[in-house]
Amino acid sequence: MALSLRFYGVFVVLLVSLLVSKASSTSHHEHHHHHHHQLKSLHFALFQHETINRTGYIVVNGVGGAGISQTTTPFGTVFVFQDPMTVTANRSSKVVGIAQGTSVTSSLDGLQSISVAKITLRLKHHSGSVSIVGGTHNVKPADHPVVGGTGDFLFVQGYVTSSPVNLKGLTVVYKIEFHLYWPPYATQGS
Repeated sequence: MALSLRFYGVFVVLLVSLLVSKASSTSHHEHHHHHHHQLKSLHFALFQHETINRTGYIVVNGVGGAGISQTTTPFGTVFVFQDPMTVTANRSSKVVGIAQGTSVTSSLDGLQSISVAKITLRLKHHSGSVSIVGGTHNVKPADHPVVGGTGDFLFVQGYVTSSPVNLKGLTVVYKIEFHLYWPPYATQGS
């Protein structure tokens, strides 16, 4: 009797395991089905123009390390910005967006920071905002993950690459390359 109850218990456990395994493999199969849709993506570049004490300000002075220059700020410096985004590196070209955000100098050499930004865009076929976060290097290209978006960029994923173009003078210019992707569920209605 004890043997048959133990056998029955093992049988029930195996049956439940088989049913759970079948259910998860079915949903797993359905998940892969979505990958056959063509992924909607958008790739373009804009230019961010940051003018010290006009569109970008130090609001907290850092505690040490590097001094203040066009490319460095002391460790712990908090910087805020609201910079125009244009279609070419020329400041007088068409403004199609605004980058608003903050950065905190996170390296003792003053060249790296942790940045958070919301980039509001008014492009020909898309409007809304893209939010990014990540590490910025002041004199080298840096990738920033996209963490969300609004408007036409709702559910967007991808990354933004920031590269210095001109670091001389009162206004510094960065090339901002957007690599945006929408998951299949975000484009089903469109």
